[in-house]
Amino acid sequence: MTYIPLFNRNTFSTVQATDIQEIFNSFRKCRIAIVGDIMLDKYIFGHVSRISPEYPVPVVDVSRETCRLGGAANVAVNINAMGATALLYGVTGDDSDAELLRKLLGDRDLHTGGIISDPSRPTTSKTRILSQNHHIARVDHESRDAISEQYLKCISGMIGTSIDELDAIVLEDYNKGVLTAQLIEEIIGLASSHNVAVLVDPKLHGFFDYQGCTVFKPNLAEVSASLGISAKNTDEDIEKACMALRKKLRCRDIVITRSEKGMTIHNDRFIHIPAASLEVSDVSGAGDTVIALLALGIASGLDTCTTGIIANLAASTVCQEVGAAPVKAEKLLKSCQEYFANASTNQSQA
Repeated sequence: MTYIPLFNRNTFSTVQATDIQEIFNSFRKCRIAIVGDIMLDKYIFGHVSRISPEYPVPVVDVSRETCRLGGAANVAVNINAMGATALLYGVTGDDSDAELLRKLLGDRDLHTGGIISDPSRPTTSKTRILSQNHHIARVDHESRDAISEQYLKCISGMIGTSIDELDAIVLEDYNKGVLTAQLIEEIIGLASSHNVAVLVDPKLHGFFDYQGCTVFKPNLAEVSASLGISAKNTDEDIEKACMALRKKLRCRDIVITRSEKGMTIHNDRFIHIPAASLEVSDVSGAGDTVIALLALGIASGLDTCTTGIIANLAASTVCQEVGAAPVKAEKLLKSCQEYFANASTNQSQA
């Protein structure tokens, strides 16, 4: 792994390398609900051997196929991988993909009681075709229609029943119809009345519906499109965007992921955290990993800066693998210990 400096003049944390194991132990005590769009990620791996004589498209000779949990389910997988309890709520179809998705969740001992089957819609699935780890095409099966009032009330009711046992709620929006404006308002209102943090991973539709959430985590492209600006990914541009978003949403923290430039956090100040690794194989699922670790940190009572640093390191570890892959706790633990040890040394020498 190639490292670049983690701390600059805008970042600081009092955490020492010796504290990391205790922090990871605190993650295991957390109970976090994930509400949103549940997906099935399918991967077809092969080799392009020729161009089709029928149409000028590549022919992929398939070598293997695999399926993974995506979207809100991938957030749950990442939280579960850190030893915490993940409670997943959402809607699937009543089809073979839904059966496969439930099996994959069961294989990881993940809670499936909050998943509703709606026979009127397909289970959201994305089939990616790859040759030598390069994406050739993607085939999507999905419905973007809003879920019915019946299913909305069911999800809201289940969250209400478990709210006193939750340490945080993640709203994972891929604009597939689960997180309607009404459901968002009900969940944030319920969480606020019970002092439960709500973290949001938004998409463009309904971007400003998350009024009063705790942490709002868009990426740079989503910020630019929603605010109608041409952000050049400079610190100055990002800071202006953060202030505009925080004013519109009345939220506590803004976290903007900035691809190769890492992330920026805005609460009462600005924290710019550079990307932790330059070795990127695939960014699929990295945002899911970031929101999962942010939720664990907030639920554990960590400060936002330390939480952001750990989430940034977690994203770097999953970006080194092809396809959406969950964070590996031991690998992340080692990365965190190394970084905080280096940061402590650098600060003492400054």
